[in-house]
Amino acid sequence: MKAYFLDPAVAQYVQTHSSSPDPLLEELAKETAAATGDSAGMQISPDQGAFLTMITRLAAPRVVVEVGTFTGYSSVCIARGLTGGRLHCFDVSEEWTSIARRYWRRAGVEDRITLTLGPALETLAAFDETVDLAFLDADKGNYPGYYELLVARLRPGGLIIADNTLRRGWVADPAHEETTTVEIREFNELVIEDPRVSVLMMPWADGMTMITKH
Repeated sequence: MKAYFLDPAVAQYVQTHSSSPDPLLEELAKETAAATGDSAGMQISPDQGAFLTMITRLAAPRVVVEVGTFTGYSSVCIARGLTGGRLHCFDVSEEWTSIARRYWRRAGVEDRITLTLGPALETLAAFDETVDLAFLDADKGNYPGYYELLVARLRPGGLIIADNTLRRGWVADPAHEETTTVEIREFNELVIEDPRVSVLMMPWADGMTMITKH
């Protein structure tokens, strides 16, 4: 559980009073850690996965976009929440998404997912469907570009969820000038100043921002 902003005892209490991930997701998390080493931190946490499944069920979207698939944890969670819609995944790595494909098959959700490989600024620009729900969890320097492409395709009332928007809280420290922190800080300012949307930033996990289009 990523709980950078919670007292450890509270985080433990939250974890024990939330449904646990099933064995397939636990296995995927372990394989990701073994296969990707330090990059495994890019994977969302089990509580985030449960949230994505619930929000997808509640929203009942027809078209969902995920920018940044990695090894597939979030896409399995989103696809499980679909009730007739389709998830379109955009990623650049054949190696990591090959793990995702295996787990999509095992989870029985492969038929709900389309994967497009390549630089997402290019592949997403060619995507011409109206989007109901999007999850953004890719390279932070390109968040503004992904965001503009998603907002342009998002239906009124549609939702974008952006991950890692608090960067362990470093975004709130002006003295912290590490590159990714600066990139996320600039993205956060872009979003809050955008008159097309309403924004709710949640101090949960590593920060998740919910953005809905007017």
